[in-house]
Amino acid sequence: MKWVQLPLGPLQTNAYVIRNEEKECLIFDPGHEGEKLLGYLRQEGLQPLAVLLTHAHFDHIGAVDAVREAYHIPVYLHEEEAEWLADPSLNGSALFMMNRAVTAGPADELITGKANLKIGPFSLEVRETPGHSPGSVSYYMAEAGLVVSGDALFQMSIGRTDLPGGSFPELIGSIEEKLFTLPEETVVLCGHGPETTIGFEKAKNPFLT
Repeated sequence: MKWVQLPLGPLQTNAYVIRNEEKECLIFDPGHEGEKLLGYLRQEGLQPLAVLLTHAHFDHIGAVDAVREAYHIPVYLHEEEAEWLADPSLNGSALFMMNRAVTAGPADELITGKANLKIGPFSLEVRETPGHSPGSVSYYMAEAGLVVSGDALFQMSIGRTDLPGGSFPELIGSIEEKLFTLPEETVVLCGHGPETTIGFEKAKNPFLT
């Protein structure tokens, strides 16, 4: 299994494409620049099976409809943020994009609580990691040894908690209970910036040591 990081949009939000040898893939957090992302998928001859959102802030959802319409695939999102896709005041675009609303159609599959997903040949464990936003989740793929953390955990940092529904104590609890309990060699694919590992963040992250 292979993955690629594609920083997209004005905030350089990381979209991730995780693929197998048969060129089937999952797309995580397609934030902006739909044509750039679609161009990569076509260039590589990939067959997307689903879009998975770690949360519904505007910089993670801007290319959702472009990908969904191109490949007719489902979009997964935690039920806590089901209304955020269509509401710029909830997803933050009304505040940060100077009235350039970012919206997407409704999610096709709503995640409720901890879940195990089987999408084609891919197996994922959904871990609820609220704190940055109330419906934030992380996707753990044990076979690949990685977790897509969205904006919960970054290299040497954590997600901001001053946005609507954010909570610093809740985020710290999410990281300690849902992410730091993963194997230390687990690669963390972060919503912004470079990847890291659970072991490195447990030892070095100044917010958590």
